[in-house]
Amino acid sequence: MIGGTLKPIAKILIVEDDSEILELEKYHLEKEGYRVETFLSTKNVESSLDGVDLIVMDRKLPGIEGSDFIRYLRDKGIDIPVIFVSSKTKDADIIEGFLNGGDDYIRKPFNIEEFLYRVKAMLKRVQGISNDRIMYKDIIVNLDERKVYIEEKEVRLTKLEYDLLLFFLKHKQKILDREILLHEVWKDDKDVQKRTINVTINRLRKKIDPTGEKVYIVPIHGIGYKLL
Repeated sequence: MIGGTLKPIAKILIVEDDSEILELEKYHLEKEGYRVETFLSTKNVESSLDGVDLIVMDRKLPGIEGSDFIRYLRDKGIDIPVIFVSSKTKDADIIEGFLNGGDDYIRKPFNIEEFLYRVKAMLKRVQGISNDRIMYKDIIVNLDERKVYIEEKEVRLTKLEYDLLLFFLKHKQKILDREILLHEVWKDDKDVQKRTINVTINRLRKKIDPTGEKVYIVPIHGIGYKLL
């Protein structure tokens, strides 16, 4: 049942002197499944670039200005992709950011959803890194590859089991009755009986929790099932 290992996810380094913005960016990036390292200034950043896939850089920083620091890195041959997130929003400022080595530029204040999409697009375009994943407790679903990992080890599921787990994950902590599951997962297949739904769910539960200790999916008597 178990084989293979989970591919490493992208690592993003943020340099931002506003602690509230820094925590906002960090929270949403980690929620998307990225690994994040944060700095309030450029101090110690250069020595922390190993394994970094993307730099998110403010410009108004204590000490060296953000785009000047990126220019310094570029002059040293460091070509990690950079997205500037800055309140310096004049056309001349943005051009300067690109000339100093930036790959994208986001004006403050910014929309967090746009920020996340730009991060995703940059990683995919520059390094082919896609982060289409759903994470819940120690379950990770790689949507690109349709693979499921528990504690970073692959759990092999059938197509039906995968679709069923994905539906539970998208509706976590909601009670799902069998009629909904029949309609959404089995697509109203007339040959499928409620007993078949129970058998498939029990098979899925044994695959993702063979010891029965984690209790991901529980039956709700007389109604259906729920992902805790």
